[in-house]
Amino acid sequence: MNWYRIKTALIGLKRLATLPEEDKQACIDAYQFFQRMQAGEETETADETKAVADYYKVLNNMLSVFDLEKLYIPPQLDESLGLYGNQLLVEQAVLKELNLDNPKESHLLDMGCGRGRIAHYFASMTGGEVSGYNIDPNQIENAVDWAAETGTSDRLHFKVGNHHDPLAYEDETFDGCFSFQAVWPFFKKEELDSHAREMYRVMKPGSRYACSEYLLTPHFDWNNEDHVTLHKTYLPTLAATQSMYPADVCAALERAGFEILVSAPSKSEAWPLCEQKRDLILNGRRVVRGLEAIRVLPPWVEESLDLLQKGGQAWTDAEKAKIADLNWRIVAQKH
Repeated sequence: MNWYRIKTALIGLKRLATLPEEDKQACIDAYQFFQRMQAGEETETADETKAVADYYKVLNNMLSVFDLEKLYIPPQLDESLGLYGNQLLVEQAVLKELNLDNPKESHLLDMGCGRGRIAHYFASMTGGEVSGYNIDPNQIENAVDWAAETGTSDRLHFKVGNHHDPLAYEDETFDGCFSFQAVWPFFKKEELDSHAREMYRVMKPGSRYACSEYLLTPHFDWNNEDHVTLHKTYLPTLAATQSMYPADVCAALERAGFEILVSAPSKSEAWPLCEQKRDLILNGRRVVRGLEAIRVLPPWVEESLDLLQKGGQAWTDAEKAKIADLNWRIVAQKH
């Protein structure tokens, strides 16, 4: 635990303690909205998008307290490393899949960039530029501040953006694009084509898209009651609205003009790291209860952490059953 992690956790606690009442209620409403979705309620994309934004506005601060600032769980590629070390390993692997001809002159797109920490790491590895967009203005503000603090504002460019809108970039701008558990969990099947076409439009000929994304595995069966029960429990915890099969995503990319080079399960499971974070949250809840007792934090924080733990356990059970994968790998190349 270095000073940066301690500082990030303290800032997250402060933001939770001073969260406006309307933001807190919006987060609670969003979680309940996700639960109703999983119960079968018909919902509109615009309402889903708003719920995601409301939920992430709070979730990004909550999870930053527990060393999940990047908001994704990587595969455990090296047992000797913790979550952050394994995040770096999978990010290195995704960058390698982009197969850049001239990294120092490259300009990459980070779809769903969060606080911009992955974009910063990619820029540090390549020496080039990275642009990113995210639905949460709070996270974009944090990303812009971090770029300024690290002296990389000339190479890191962030803006608020929504996957469901046309991408706010010119044709053939990027030498590659990437995503980490940030794109495909937010699309209905019939919406995949429009985003795939937008990706194709903004990428240069010959460039690649590479990802580590949450997808169902081919073993998931919507007619299996146990599968569906686990899915209903864990999906709101992932702050996701939809679940796609790899075949659905790859078919949309192919229709847009991409060639699929790789579509494969994660090289390792994420559940051991999920269990580490589950235990960390369990211990952290004791601190949260103490802060709630002296009214530094509101009671809903403890309730939210309880929901995260229950959902996290359902996720662990689903991944052990090999019916879902947090880090399914896709590599696609534009012709």
